[in-house]
Amino acid sequence: MTRELTRRGGLLLAGAIGCLAFVSSAVAQPGFSTLDKTNVNASRQDANLKPHATPPTVTTVDKLPLDKIKLPAGFKAEVYSSGHPGARTMVMGNKGTIFMGTRLIGRVYAITAQKEVKIIAQGLTQPNGLAFKDGALYVFAINKVFRYDNIEDKLDNPGTPVELTEKFNLPDTIHHNWKYVDFGPDGKLYVQVGSNCNVCEVNPGTHGQIRRYNADGSNMEIVARGVRNTVGFHWHPVTQELWFTDNGRDWAGNAGPEDELNVIVKGNEGAFFGFPYCHAMGIPDPDVKKPNPCAGVTLPAALTGPHSAGLGIKFYTGNMFPASYKNVAFIARRGSWNREQKFGYDVVIARTNGATAKIEPFLTGFLDEKANTFHGRPTYVLQMPDGALLVSDEQNGAIYRISYDAKTVKR
Repeated sequence: MTRELTRRGGLLLAGAIGCLAFVSSAVAQPGFSTLDKTNVNASRQDANLKPHATPPTVTTVDKLPLDKIKLPAGFKAEVYSSGHPGARTMVMGNKGTIFMGTRLIGRVYAITAQKEVKIIAQGLTQPNGLAFKDGALYVFAINKVFRYDNIEDKLDNPGTPVELTEKFNLPDTIHHNWKYVDFGPDGKLYVQVGSNCNVCEVNPGTHGQIRRYNADGSNMEIVARGVRNTVGFHWHPVTQELWFTDNGRDWAGNAGPEDELNVIVKGNEGAFFGFPYCHAMGIPDPDVKKPNPCAGVTLPAALTGPHSAGLGIKFYTGNMFPASYKNVAFIARRGSWNREQKFGYDVVIARTNGATAKIEPFLTGFLDEKANTFHGRPTYVLQMPDGALLVSDEQNGAIYRISYDAKTVKR
């Protein structure tokens, strides 16, 4: 199962071609479940809109859109690694190995401190969810959960992992159920379970929620409900409160409802965040209706833009960046598909203030607004021990390292 890859990823191509048929069919249509209540014709959008395919091919280093990236003064972007198509979630092991999950390509990568890229698992169904604790890598696919013990000592031969699928008992529906997982300050393992539709009434005990478990899958609790599709969350370094991105429904217009940044304030665990009845800052759903749809809903801390697809979020605690970035959240926005004028394809920051936040630009340049085209899809962020920030690019199968040097700032 495991084999080394060249940094330029040439050996990946043969295996990637075999995934193309599955990927193309999976993204060809929006995909509505039998529960879906979406009225596409009422959206006043082009009914021919389709998700932008992200084929499992390799962009060589010389073709990466590094020259497109724009950052504030003093910041610099460089290629950290490449040759791992479908690059999404990132977690770091104790010995400096970066583990990377994917969605449609079904692989889990390991990138060593020497930038060697290895495949440690493949053939899984959307293994986007990764967490690392006590030397073990936890891998969450749609409804499969594996734990690879002492993984950094076995990158070339991971062996048979411990299976925890039955313990976690996750639903097997694919729609919006690729996972994001992480260990919280309380030592619990937090797991997202998205909606099984674009918009529909979900079972609040099964879908549209954030859960937490003991590491072995026992003692499940629901900490947030009415969450359509969060695949990114993190805890504020000071308050320890959980902040999460949430992708809003499609086919309700080009303007949104906008995607959200939410927070579970202390004492509000188990709160209801609106899906499917109430969106953004109090917009009733046009297709799934009930009286007083926004009553009792915890509204967002901030809106993150129409169909922006905010994914990974991390609060910055390093010392490399200027002090003004301390405890600021970095959010990767993968970019829209259900919008005629594309939006996102960047990294923004969220400056939090209590239960509210202000969104500001940080990394831009991948989106050409005039041509309505894009050159990269930022998906997740990861802070390095030296304070640099890594940004994964799913479209190009690469990771960029963002650093700061005050000496380069013109006075």
